[in-house]
Amino acid sequence: MRKKLKAIAIAISLLLSIFITNSCKKDEPFDMHYDYFPLSEGRYVVYSVHEILVDQQIQQKDTFDYYIKTLIGDTVMDNSGRIAKKFERYYGSTANGPWTFHDLWTAIIDGGRAELVEENNRTIKLVFAPSEDDEWDMNAYNTLGQMDCYYSNIHSSYTVNGTTFPTTVTVEQEDFSSFIDSRRKYEVYAKDVGMIHKYFRDFIIINGNPNNVKKGHLIDMQLISYGQQ
Repeated sequence: MRKKLKAIAIAISLLLSIFITNSCKKDEPFDMHYDYFPLSEGRYVVYSVHEILVDQQIQQKDTFDYYIKTLIGDTVMDNSGRIAKKFERYYGSTANGPWTFHDLWTAIIDGGRAELVEENNRTIKLVFAPSEDDEWDMNAYNTLGQMDCYYSNIHSSYTVNGTTFPTTVTVEQEDFSSFIDSRRKYEVYAKDVGMIHKYFRDFIIINGNPNNVKKGHLIDMQLISYGQQ
């Protein structure tokens, strides 16, 4: 009889332990990883920018090197009538300024999406929580062409300009090559920082040679500093 009672007591103890463990798990909030797109006022990032414009028809090949500073401002109404954050952009010729105000975008996290209104075009930069199964059209809310995005290197480290960020995600936007096209576009986001690297290449090429560009545009935008002001 004592053995039976002991066995029952052990079984009840195990069941209680499982119940308490599951209850604790249910109480733990699910991390959506919104910190890949921080929107606290005063957060800034400074980027070095390398830009190339090519058009053989008018014998154009221009190269520009400059700096962009982005700054999260106070609240503002976006073009969809939502309360968003000001996303201020400044241009400069050196990494330390002086900075000239260039334009004002807006940023918001809404409905599990990180959105940026760029020059009045509402774009979906990230979806939460990041997963290998995620796929979305970055331009779903604007009139630009469809741009299907997905994640790679989720929560992986990434090094840019000698600084390694331990937790990042890469948003793959386009990777296409043909006899006449060479297109590669992606953005990398780090936790508590935001975008740390943007690469955009859209070339029309000659005879399948990516180095023989007929017309196109390249932007390589890399973080060099960030912080709170």
